[in-house]
Amino acid sequence: MYFITRNGTTVPALQFGTARMNTDDERRRVISTALEAGYRHLDTAQMYGSESAVGDAVRDADLDREEVFITTKLSGDNRAHDAVIDSTHESLDRLETDYIDLLLIHFPNEDVSHRETLEAMNELVAEGSVEQIGVSNFSIAQTRDAMDHSDAPIRTNQVEYNIDERKDDLLSFCLDENIVLTAYSPIGGGDVLDNETLDEIARRHDKTAAQIAIRWLLQQPLVSPISMSSKPDRIRRNFDVFDFDLSDDEMGALFGINGTPDTSLGSKLGV
Repeated sequence: MYFITRNGTTVPALQFGTARMNTDDERRRVISTALEAGYRHLDTAQMYGSESAVGDAVRDADLDREEVFITTKLSGDNRAHDAVIDSTHESLDRLETDYIDLLLIHFPNEDVSHRETLEAMNELVAEGSVEQIGVSNFSIAQTRDAMDHSDAPIRTNQVEYNIDERKDDLLSFCLDENIVLTAYSPIGGGDVLDNETLDEIARRHDKTAAQIAIRWLLQQPLVSPISMSSKPDRIRRNFDVFDFDLSDDEMGALFGINGTPDTSLGSKLGV
């Protein structure tokens, strides 16, 4: 399993996402399957309705709490100071845990200042309810603003990032600032997979196109993809990406599908 280590903190690089599931039974079943497959980083959010299922699945898996890294996110309604504190304690109850490994601001919200939200998040870090904090769907300017208003480091920015939906400027910024870019929608709803270059590389490695797309993300520095599926065979297959490496030429060819990075970012990525 790949890990990302920064500032003494080690985090499983491949995450399992828990959005867009319809019932509690489905959520528990799917998350339990992911844990059985080997995932040790679970991504949830207050707005997903899956925090309780994450707590149930981790408890039923008979794993030590420290073995599973849990990320959750503040909903848009929970951005004011007291709402941050109260809703996070409610998340802790649903997750059946004493602490959240990583708490994110889910979306920018201009109705409440980043300063107010981050002050509350920093209080949660100080009291031990939250280990680390970050943001999601933030631009470079918004991420920099969050950094300026937080004593605790901004550990990640979670955004859509895949072969077709690149964010070269944001990735370059994250690399410069030692911020993890968490990549949701690694196969872009499936449309990323309809590509001859991807298919050719998949055949070469006897892997699926989805596995290649996930592996492409894993081999980029400070990039942490979120895999998500409700199908047991696909959950297991998408975790089966640690027994091969993409060559430099293959990484470059995949970057080339949507235009090669500029020289500065290319040098940071080794392509």
